[in-house]
Amino acid sequence: QRGAIKVHWQPNNLKAHEGLVSKTSQVMRAAGYPLILKARMGIATNSHQCGTAVMGKDPASSVLDINCKMHDLDNVWVVDSSFFPSSAAVNPALTIAANALRVAANFKQLAP
Repeated sequence: QRGAIKVHWQPNNLKAHEGLVSKTSQVMRAAGYPLILKARMGIATNSHQCGTAVMGKDPASSVLDINCKMHDLDNVWVVDSSFFPSSAAVNPALTIAANALRVAANFKQLAP
């Protein structure tokens, strides 16, 4: 469909993920939890999308500066999860809120 958003999803970093799951399972068993459920989620659970607006110092390779302001526009800041380089697969709401407060603090410095 023309103009539609398309998600091209591919699992990555699986070796590190498997190591984390293995170590966490060992720790949980040692703590007395005999049953550990560990199912990797697929594309059907693609909540908490992150990483669609790259942050950096160079406008040629990033959309946002280090204060989440768009390089090419003087009055647009992005304070959702799109500047995150990746997702930890946990709800990012508190990190988003903390960053929004950090970005808002910069507004005080910009005000005349």
